[in-house]
Amino acid sequence: MEAFRVDEPTKGTKTSGGEVGHRIETVVTVADHDAADEQRAAFFEQFDSAGGEWHRGMARRLMRKIDAHLLPMLILMYLLNFLDRNNLSQARLGTLEADLMMTGTDFNLATSILFVGYLLMQLPSNLLLTRVRPSIYLGAAMSIWGIISTAQAAVRTFASLVVCRFFLGFAEAPFFPGAVFLMSSWYTRAELAHRIAWFYSGHSLANAFGGLLGAGVLGNLSGAHGISGWRWLFIIEGTVTIGSAICSTFVLPDYPATTRWLTAEERAYAQWRLVRDAGEGDAAGASTVREGLALALRDPRLYLFTLLQHASLLSQTFQYFFPTIVQTLGYGTIETLLLTVPVWVLAFVVSLITTYTAGRYADRSIHIICLMLISVAGNIIVVSTLSTGVRIFALFLLPLGSVPAYQTILAWVANSFPRPLVKRSACISIANMIGNSANIYGTYMYPASDGPRYLAGGSSTAAVALLTALLALAVRLVLRQQNRALAAREGAGDAPAHEAAPGEQARRPRATVGGALAAPPGFRYIL
Repeated sequence: MEAFRVDEPTKGTKTSGGEVGHRIETVVTVADHDAADEQRAAFFEQFDSAGGEWHRGMARRLMRKIDAHLLPMLILMYLLNFLDRNNLSQARLGTLEADLMMTGTDFNLATSILFVGYLLMQLPSNLLLTRVRPSIYLGAAMSIWGIISTAQAAVRTFASLVVCRFFLGFAEAPFFPGAVFLMSSWYTRAELAHRIAWFYSGHSLANAFGGLLGAGVLGNLSGAHGISGWRWLFIIEGTVTIGSAICSTFVLPDYPATTRWLTAEERAYAQWRLVRDAGEGDAAGASTVREGLALALRDPRLYLFTLLQHASLLSQTFQYFFPTIVQTLGYGTIETLLLTVPVWVLAFVVSLITTYTAGRYADRSIHIICLMLISVAGNIIVVSTLSTGVRIFALFLLPLGSVPAYQTILAWVANSFPRPLVKRSACISIANMIGNSANIYGTYMYPASDGPRYLAGGSSTAAVALLTALLALAVRLVLRQQNRALAAREGAGDAPAHEAAPGEQARRPRATVGGALAAPPGFRYIL
């Protein structure tokens, strides 16, 4: 047991400051910390010697608990996150623009300004998340954005709407990268892609549910109690968000080592699985925030992944104008909103299928390339004809390709950066931060004056979708080369040791491969 002494001056002894005090010698021990490490080491020994049948049963029980607490809550939170972010597109079909005297590109500005606030908070938020309880932090952030979303119902001028949208983005920033980061702290690389698909289903369900909710509110509550339908939309969705945020603080897990409703054995096994999968465990205190950020910025793969995520998000900016684009088919407001529902339901189903196969066959790049080519085809068809039937078919292809591809990219980013935890957190937030900057200027790709064909926006989106496919191929080639370098190092007997005790891995000197920290023996990047 380690101990250290702290001298505390108290009343009765003369000190350098002239005060009188008795000097009390306090012994501060770290016995509890040592005992926890010893217990974890004993559990790890037990896990290493256990048979396959025991591991399958234990993993099944643990994952059932984590999935039940983590996935439904994160799906609901993301559904409300995207509803609160994107309800402006449904409100536009009401009297929003007329009531606030919006003209020209005012709607584009109100859409894009959210992402300015969103970007400013991304990196500091995710780094802070490694030092606080995720359940409390994400729940608090959700409460704040719910309050701001509700407050939008009270705006009377376009300027006040812009201010609300800016702060809404600022408050929403912690959630998405924080949720992805939290999942990557629980699931192995094979499990993560499919779980992210379930999580990201909140996006597709929000678009589908948003259409239904928008149709119901605008069709039935417009003018109720003297309040416009679009104002009711903000009130209803914001209030539900606040209530869900309170629930999330009690339901969400924290990290494997700190989740209180797991047994000591389950906490240790959750950590052991990550060590077995990536060669290192998540030790929240293994590196400082500054060290983790420096490790991230020195890894050249981060910049390639960031460009890939940026291009992928730019290829999806059509979704902020999707109801407007669908309305060019000649349908009324309610019919237009209802027509968007099956599009996003199908995108949700395809997402589950493709991310399952991506995890099952340990592939990322080929899935992304094929899906983005579907998006390219959809954009080309939309701008090439005004035939209603053909355009409806093409509109299905837009999210069918780009949305599942983006989910696969998220998993690829999360499991392509070795621990420590703070580095992975920095990489996820940087990629998401710069990736989302696409939404600042991408929202100007579909001005109302370009309807009904939206030739410039559709053509540009097709080109960006093709670029995304090419970038996925480039990442595949880079990671394949690094896998060869890792294999060569192991063959030469130069692979770094990985027997360090939990918390020591990040402090050990580590060789590099292509500028990134070399992974432990047997580790290979997923292509």
